[in-house]
Amino acid sequence: MDVHGSGGGGGGGGGEGERSVRVNIEGQPSDPAGVAVATPFEPQLSDDSPPRSSMQSQGGGGVDDDDRVREAAVGSAGAEGGHYDDAVAVAAAGPERRLTMLALRLAILEKAASGLGALGFIWATVVLLGGFAITLGRVDFWSVTVILLVEGARIFSRSHELEWQHQATWSLTAAGRSSFRLVARSFRFVFGLDDGKVGADAAAPSMRRRRVRWTGWFTWSFLSRQVGRLFYWLQLASATACVTLSTVRLAGQDFGEAEDARTNRRSALDIFYGLALAEALLFLMEKAMWEWEVSYGRLLERVAGECHLAGQPGLVAVRRFFYDAYSRCVEGSIFDGLRMDLVSFAEELLVGGSHDEQRIGVGILVNVAANPRLGEAALRRVGTSAAVVDRLVEMLTWNGAAEAGARASAALVVSKLASKKRNALRVAGVAGAIESVSSLLYAADAECSLLGLLIIKKLARDHDNCSKIGNARGLLDKIIDFSAIGAGAGAGAAITPSRAKAVKRSLQVVKMLAETTGSTGKLLRREVSEIVFTVSNIRAVLQHGAGHLELQQLGAEVLTRLAMDADAREKIGGTGGVVSLLLAMFLQPSVTEEGDAARIEAGEALAMLALESRRNCDRILRAGGDGGTGAATVARLVDALTDAAAGVGAARILTNLCAYAGGEWFSDLHLVTSGAATALRNVMTKKSKLLEVSLGLVAQMLRFMGPHELSHHLAGAGVSGGEEELVNRLVNVLERYSCPSIRVPRIRRFTVELAIGMMTEGRRRRGAVAVMMAAAGMGRELRRVAETTSELECFHVFSGSAGLSRHAVSLSALVDTALELMGTRGTADQ
Repeated sequence: MDVHGSGGGGGGGGGEGERSVRVNIEGQPSDPAGVAVATPFEPQLSDDSPPRSSMQSQGGGGVDDDDRVREAAVGSAGAEGGHYDDAVAVAAAGPERRLTMLALRLAILEKAASGLGALGFIWATVVLLGGFAITLGRVDFWSVTVILLVEGARIFSRSHELEWQHQATWSLTAAGRSSFRLVARSFRFVFGLDDGKVGADAAAPSMRRRRVRWTGWFTWSFLSRQVGRLFYWLQLASATACVTLSTVRLAGQDFGEAEDARTNRRSALDIFYGLALAEALLFLMEKAMWEWEVSYGRLLERVAGECHLAGQPGLVAVRRFFYDAYSRCVEGSIFDGLRMDLVSFAEELLVGGSHDEQRIGVGILVNVAANPRLGEAALRRVGTSAAVVDRLVEMLTWNGAAEAGARASAALVVSKLASKKRNALRVAGVAGAIESVSSLLYAADAECSLLGLLIIKKLARDHDNCSKIGNARGLLDKIIDFSAIGAGAGAGAAITPSRAKAVKRSLQVVKMLAETTGSTGKLLRREVSEIVFTVSNIRAVLQHGAGHLELQQLGAEVLTRLAMDADAREKIGGTGGVVSLLLAMFLQPSVTEEGDAARIEAGEALAMLALESRRNCDRILRAGGDGGTGAATVARLVDALTDAAAGVGAARILTNLCAYAGGEWFSDLHLVTSGAATALRNVMTKKSKLLEVSLGLVAQMLRFMGPHELSHHLAGAGVSGGEEELVNRLVNVLERYSCPSIRVPRIRRFTVELAIGMMTEGRRRRGAVAVMMAAAGMGRELRRVAETTSELECFHVFSGSAGLSRHAVSLSALVDTALELMGTRGTADQ
């Protein structure tokens, strides 16, 4: 991409009057291993996704192993215009479709029976009782009257049965109170907790109170169900009486012999009894279908199981959904129920329902969202409803044991919603959302606390949300609290899975906050480092050996990001044991990918701590040696240069030690030249990062070499052409990187520094090496560098696309020096 870059005026190269030019910035090439590893030592382009860490599953922007399980149902947020399509898709594909189809069939029979009943009533009142009341025989008169009465009783019972059945599902106090245990069982594999222990201490004191509440619910539920069953049997008795009377009268055909009316009276009575018989038979058919599907076929239980709505609360929710769908089909159009699905039903309960109904609604959502087939579309729809998102966020603040289950369910749904950036923005946009989420961290149960950390982690992917998190009163302190391994935990001590998960998520959040860009990031790094428990908690994490490599890696990543701030760098180095633990972690050989990843991050942290910090360089040199000498540390770091996992980190650490350690360490640092053959071999053969750091290390090594020593090390590296071959290699590097590179932003600087070092080795200014460089075309490449320098090459580290820790000498000044040594300085000023 094209950016406006400048000649990168360094802090120590002032007054050079560099001119700004439009340069081409080389994009990030792929790593030889095929993995793009982002570190603060290289800039990150702004995009919709968070920066990728060396181990994405362990980084702040990555996904936990358990997150992958929970979030398998959560897809990317679609366009809001697809809301109707999603509704149709979920309604058509969901297991509840069988319930709405049954409600449709039952409603057709019910409406047909009601239509025939209305026609029969009109026929009886207008034609029979109105026109033939005087001429009807006694038997037919009372038969018609009884049929009308029992049908009236049936219609009355029918309307009230449904009402009482609804009433039984409205009283969900017990269901709501038991939903916490349902959530704990359903997501046991998510949190890895012992369900028998969760809430056990809190349950004992309230046992008597819960028993009273349960008794009240069962009394009301029993009453509602018995009244409903009474109306149910009254309907069956009415329909049976109607069938019996109608059949007997139609079979007998003894309607009297009055000459004045017998012809029309017989036809009128046949029609009436036929209508009554048809109505009663349709009703009985409806009841038979109901009993076959619901009672014998256990359709409600099967649908509840397929929707993952386990237990009594789930069954009550499905039963309520079925009654609502049937009521809509009966009271309105027979197709009204087909428009229902569990997601829309849950949304209605959440937005407009009572407290108990909101519990049902969130219980439905949390289980539908966990369905691999339906969860994606369901969450997409929920995310487009501002009212539902508002209610879910509000439910995060519910307190009390009776509401713990609903609160945990709401937290789980919000965590799934926040997995996608668009929904995360909607969640964060709710007034007081950050405060509501932070209230989860103070919950007594572990699920809510873990879910609170998970939601904060997902919200922290957005820069503005990081600012809100930092401004929330007491939230940073609470997040840091969860990073504590535990009081008295020593090296190798075991920690519980729930504690490990809390520490992991806490460190992930802190890492994401610490790598925030801009002024917000500077402020957050400062605030986090000023909390006195931050570094000490991470130190405890680093002490926990190979059993918690993932936590060690996260701890090192957090230290690296915090150390981007100069003051925090000194605080971290000044905390006892941190440097020693990082160095031991970095130098410890590993045979696993997880161990290598942890070592890489420890190396990044040490390199960052040593950057422009003489005191931290002293601490690193003392940490690995005996008696305060740094020779042992240097020797071990030199040995690490040949390590595939630690080579880059070792080169960076040694480069910074050579550049920033005090003069008193000169004799110890002189041992760095024992690794010159390895570094030169990397310069001649490697690419990308290892080439960059090796160039920088060799440039520093030259300070500790005597005359002609470079030639000796080149021979040891197998470079048969000696210095001339090395010069050609440097020219080739500058040709390859003809413009600044995002992937290796310091490669041209280190190349120029190495060229300068070679030309000044042993005070041979304008000597043989300068002639070699001029002959190889170094002057041409240096002039090209001078024309293409940018701000990208002016910084040691980066926060996103912003540079931090500007180099003391600008690249343009280095180019001028190199050209002057070659005797061609004047051409660079054109």
